[in-house]
Amino acid sequence: MADIITTFKKNKILTNIVVSFAVSAAVGAVFGYWGATSLNQNLVTPFARLIRPTTTETPAISDEARVIAAVQKAVPAVVSIVATKDLTVVERQGIFNPFENFCKDQFFRQFLGSQCDVQSQPPQTKTERQQVAAGSGFIISPDGLILTNKHVINIAEADFTVITSGNKKYPAKILAKDPVQDLALLKIDVPGLKSLPLADSDKLQIGQTVIAIGNALGEFSNSVSKGVISGLSRSIVASEGGGRTERLEQVIQTDAAINPGNSGGPLLNLSGEVIGINTAIAQGAQNVGFAIPINQAKRDIQQVKTLGKISYPFLGVRYLTINDEIKEKNNLSVNYGALVVRGETQADLAVTPDSPADKAGIRENDIILEANSKRINQENDLAKVMQSFVVGQTVTFKILSGGQEKVAQIKLEERK
Repeated sequence: MADIITTFKKNKILTNIVVSFAVSAAVGAVFGYWGATSLNQNLVTPFARLIRPTTTETPAISDEARVIAAVQKAVPAVVSIVATKDLTVVERQGIFNPFENFCKDQFFRQFLGSQCDVQSQPPQTKTERQQVAAGSGFIISPDGLILTNKHVINIAEADFTVITSGNKKYPAKILAKDPVQDLALLKIDVPGLKSLPLADSDKLQIGQTVIAIGNALGEFSNSVSKGVISGLSRSIVASEGGGRTERLEQVIQTDAAINPGNSGGPLLNLSGEVIGINTAIAQGAQNVGFAIPINQAKRDIQQVKTLGKISYPFLGVRYLTINDEIKEKNNLSVNYGALVVRGETQADLAVTPDSPADKAGIRENDIILEANSKRINQENDLAKVMQSFVVGQTVTFKILSGGQEKVAQIKLEERK
């Protein structure tokens, strides 16, 4: 700054020029501002547009628009699955004369009179093909591979028909049923079908918006409901009817309305990608439904494509995943692991006889702590960890038995 001031003093002419420029600029700015504010706004606007930077931001898309787009993308790949079988139906009711035997005796016949004129006849029956169940599914490859729940197609002596969104009907073949999870794969011989992309369900977050699509109540196909993920990594016991139950681990809880008939349909994110397979509802609750995470089905899909079946490693234990609450309730020494326990009935043994676990000496009330150094806990329960192994693999299990830790090398067999 000192050098500049000295220069100005040495060169007065230059100083005057600089001052004049500054004054002129100041005066021009004042009168320019006054003139601009005095002009009609219509005259200013074009000039302002010339000097205002152009924005390149994309307008935000509303959740409603995203839901509509996701549904439109998904509906062509969502199907109804109908089970039919031959049933015996009564064509004509039978006739039964309770006095028929008495009418054979002449003594009673004189008192019964016209009652003896009625002859008993058995009912006439016939066999008819009837619908016995209906559920949902979705196409996962253009060649007609369909993913659904196992309980949707777990009907003896039934045939299955897939009905697409265009109301076209195709006979379906059962390719495989998962022996552990409520999953199954079907196939229809139709090329070039619309299929759904599969998301990464390990990245889900509570509060995330989700969409359920399915054949609600077995008659309202492609019914859509919207909600949020209200819980993750839930463990539930689901009833299939007929007294059969199945334990489902690591499932997604959602408040999107799921009704009977929705089973096997997709649970989608706002991009129209499958994050889960709708599978169960909580009885007596308001909008409490559950879906199997799609990542748990990817292994099945790959095995069916490569092996033509679902091969699952088998250990042979019933268990309860330990947390702080279970630790306190059972007076355990650890707050993680799989506690080997019996089921609800006497037949539900803690350890299956002659299973790999039985051969390795695992007993009721033992705690499986680790499998190949993978800790067993709520986030990685035993069923989830077992999915990372294959049939015939020897796995190192760390077990807490009678208060003492031990290590067992166990060769996994195939689940039948």
